[in-house]
Amino acid sequence: MLSPSTYWAILILVSVFAFWRGRSDERIAAVLCIAATIATHLVYVRKGAYEQVEMGIFLVDAVTFAGFALIALRSERFWPLWLAGLQLTTVGAHAMKAVQLDLMPQAYGAAARFWAYPIFMVIVLGTWRSSRRRRAIRPGAQATA
Repeated sequence: MLSPSTYWAILILVSVFAFWRGRSDERIAAVLCIAATIATHLVYVRKGAYEQVEMGIFLVDAVTFAGFALIALRSERFWPLWLAGLQLTTVGAHAMKAVQLDLMPQAYGAAARFWAYPIFMVIVLGTWRSSRRRRAIRPGAQATA
């Protein structure tokens, strides 16, 4: 996993890009990522981390999944479905630990944290494509294939 400062730098860059070039779906997704990160830091307990099911982090991840699913249900675009699916995988990591309590804490922690980076990539790609599509349909602009 990347260092916390690298994670925050990526989160800030993705969010700035989403607010600069994105529309409501991209901006809401970025806000959800920021809120989930802050909430996770508030409920995270360092001592004995990931040795048992992290209920606080599970709740943050479940609410984030619900938020991404709501974006996907109301969006005209396909990319929010990827966000919901990737976040569901994160929620699945908590379920995996609940079923198999002897799961190594490092494996559980990695499975619960890894999917943030592909989610960031999807937000960037969704924002980029949205911006590109708007420029292509703008009156007087030349459409590019």
